[in-house]
Amino acid sequence: MDQEKKSGIYMSSYLCEFNRIFKEFNDIYHEVASRLGLSNSAFDIFYAICLQRDICKTTYIPKQTVNSSIRNLEREGYLTLVHGKGRNMHIYLTERGKDMLKNVIYPVIEVENDSFKGLADEESELLLRLLEKYNVELKHRFEKLPYIEEKMDEEKADGGR
Repeated sequence: MDQEKKSGIYMSSYLCEFNRIFKEFNDIYHEVASRLGLSNSAFDIFYAICLQRDICKTTYIPKQTVNSSIRNLEREGYLTLVHGKGRNMHIYLTERGKDMLKNVIYPVIEVENDSFKGLADEESELLLRLLEKYNVELKHRFEKLPYIEEKMDEEKADGGR
């Protein structure tokens, strides 16, 4: 049931379905952020603040995007920034930011938790184990790919084929 593309590269039916589910998953969160009047990165930043963890590591958003979003949230009155050690910045929520967490982000987390309640404990554990296993496999196999520059050099040496 693999789909052949004109380029000769195919996607297995598993990959097609995984991509569809992943896209739908992302679309759900994009829709939630949009309905709340937040950009995706602003939503992710509030979510990371709620978890009290490093924003870049938690959200996998590039530092430049995080910094830009944080500056926007500061301008909009959701948070203040205080210099820490070295180049570190400490983020403190304003009353408006605390209200955002309480009235918007916490209810989202509650829905997420409730959604897991729709699965048996064994199903939840299996889902998480399989996603983690897939991520490990994906990282491992991507590490084996040659760098883009190396690939381009190989193509030039082969006469552009």
